[in-house]
Amino acid sequence: MFKKNIIQFPKLLSVGNISNGFVAWLFGSAGPLLIVLQAAAKGHLSGSITSSWIFAIYGMGGLLTLIVSLYYGQPIGYAFSIPGAILVGSSLTHYSFNQVVGAYIITGILIFLLGLSGLVTKLMKVLPMPVMMGMVSGVLLPFGTEMIGSVVKNPLLNGIPLLVFLVLSFFLRFSKKFPPILGAIIAAILCLKFLPNVSVQSLHITMGIPHFIIPSFSFSVVGELVIPLLLTVIAIQNAQGIAMLETHGYRPPISAMTNWSGIGTIINAFFGGHPACVAGPMTGLLINKESGKLEHRYVAAIVLGVLSCLLALFSPIASQIPHVIPASLIQLLGGVAMISVLVDSLKMSFSGPFKSGALFSFIITISGISILHIGAAFWGLVGGTLATVFLDKQDFYRSESSDQNNETNLSETFCKDKIS
Repeated sequence: MFKKNIIQFPKLLSVGNISNGFVAWLFGSAGPLLIVLQAAAKGHLSGSITSSWIFAIYGMGGLLTLIVSLYYGQPIGYAFSIPGAILVGSSLTHYSFNQVVGAYIITGILIFLLGLSGLVTKLMKVLPMPVMMGMVSGVLLPFGTEMIGSVVKNPLLNGIPLLVFLVLSFFLRFSKKFPPILGAIIAAILCLKFLPNVSVQSLHITMGIPHFIIPSFSFSVVGELVIPLLLTVIAIQNAQGIAMLETHGYRPPISAMTNWSGIGTIINAFFGGHPACVAGPMTGLLINKESGKLEHRYVAAIVLGVLSCLLALFSPIASQIPHVIPASLIQLLGGVAMISVLVDSLKMSFSGPFKSGALFSFIITISGISILHIGAAFWGLVGGTLATVFLDKQDFYRSESSDQNNETNLSETFCKDKIS
């Protein structure tokens, strides 16, 4: 499969999968990068150490995306834990960077062992899919609200690309050959170039140099960071990606995805990078139907992987991207690209059984609460699962037959997509 996917890759490149891979990369290299830079600033890290951190998380994310997507033929996007970066930023205010790196290594080992044991796969089978998709919908909803907010902030810069997207989407035959998201990207570039009062800075190109970080182990740091980081990777980030893949007809290799997250986390640590994980929203962008047939959508992930690796090689440039492209424009493009994914996730959340659990999972996630330094997405899963016990009791009796029907539907979806 690996060799076959490599050989087929050049032939399967299309405007659609290149566009989706680019938008996924753009999303991952802008907003999330700011969180990493803020965390580094809290720890008063030097420019060279910060550059090494960026080198690690984008380089490893790119390599894992290439390896896993090519091997399994699925659009699996790897990056880094965004909630993890927030946790690390708070820890760096009172612990040394070397101590934090020690916690990364222990986290990576535990993730790897959990994947090896198969416990994660069993857990994903136990959780009701609508509850998981309720959490995913809650995570993706801000893409839609921020998209609208970006147009209000700058009606011309962000409104024109949105209008182009809508117009192109209206003409169904044309949009199948020319993805509307590509039209939005081209319109955005033209707006940046020609609209008045839009200032775009030039990039200063320099190569990134990774630095080897010697870990230091402290019981207090391990106690503060390891469990929260572990949960953000397995129960938040990876869970989102797995749920999206399953609802689109794929059978994601859950244990292998977890194992690679653990391996990537361990390697990242020695260069200052925090845990590697499956990037839920980015995987959602890759799965977009404009990437082609189901068995060909891994090509969009390859585009993402290559761009991420290039960004790692030029990691000092990464800190400049949020200043080169306005944040509101990135929010607009991310929201536009995520529209169909959000529609599908909401449909999966509320069109079947476990509606009450899905609703609780959804509203807890969008609440943005944080308890014990663990983000809302995890508590959405917990709260949604508990809600199903009390409010969706009748659905558990039908769960076995529902699971069989879901497997049949997923198989039919996959087959139909291959035929088309």
